[in-house]
Amino acid sequence: MTLPNTDELIENFGFFDDWEERYGYLIDLGEQLPPMDDALKDDINFVKGCTSKVWMVGHFNDEGKLQLIADSDAKIVRGLIAVLMCVYSGQSKAEIKSTDINDVFGQLGLEAHLSPNRRNGFYAMVERVKALAET
Repeated sequence: MTLPNTDELIENFGFFDDWEERYGYLIDLGEQLPPMDDALKDDINFVKGCTSKVWMVGHFNDEGKLQLIADSDAKIVRGLIAVLMCVYSGQSKAEIKSTDINDVFGQLGLEAHLSPNRRNGFYAMVERVKALAET
């Protein structure tokens, strides 16, 4: 199954009536992440600022579109990685820079339903993506 784009992601979250269902969907999204080679799970690719262990590698392909690979040791965080991939994968540097992730985060309702540590970790991953767009 392919990860949805941002609009589809927001629409899909809207189908669920309660947060237990949304958490379940978030975990399902995380289970769809492509596997990350263990050799990439090193200090260089480690995302600092996350309570859980997170590794992220990204590069821009020949068409100038971001290709992300990431993984975590926590199911919810893998779901948050999937959210980032829905929003940023396949985007150009300019598109990444112009994306209002706070708006997407708000539309998904994640702000009120994630612990401060998870929220900080999410934004640490966002900063890693934005740093890639600056190179």
